Amino acid sequence: MLRPADIHIASRLTGEEDDELIAILLNDAEEFVKSYTGRKQITTELEKAVRDLAVIALNRMGTEGENSRSEGGESYSFNDAPKQIYDTLNRFRLCRVGGRTYENTKK
Repeated sequence: MLRPADIHIASRLTGEEDDELIAILLNDAEEFVKSYTGRKQITTELEKAVRDLAVIALNRMGTEGENSRSEGGESYSFNDAPKQIYDTLNRFRLCRVGGRTYENTKK
């Protein structure tokens, strides 16, 4: 669930002032994390990964579809996401048993 504090943190990290754009990117990142991990809720441990993915998406705006770029003697290459983010996501990924995933729910 998107919190105003997440928008504020992402805004401070990027310098972006468009809160609506940040909210969209955070929602997209949250949906990606839920889909990748098979979870229905974002745990506290995954919140940083969601923010990091949103910041990466914001920084890569305008370079969609590019694998690499060279300008002024500098070369840039683009990966899907840094390995440390996938390492975090993999730790919280749910396995499927009989085609279903089981997640503990808090009461």
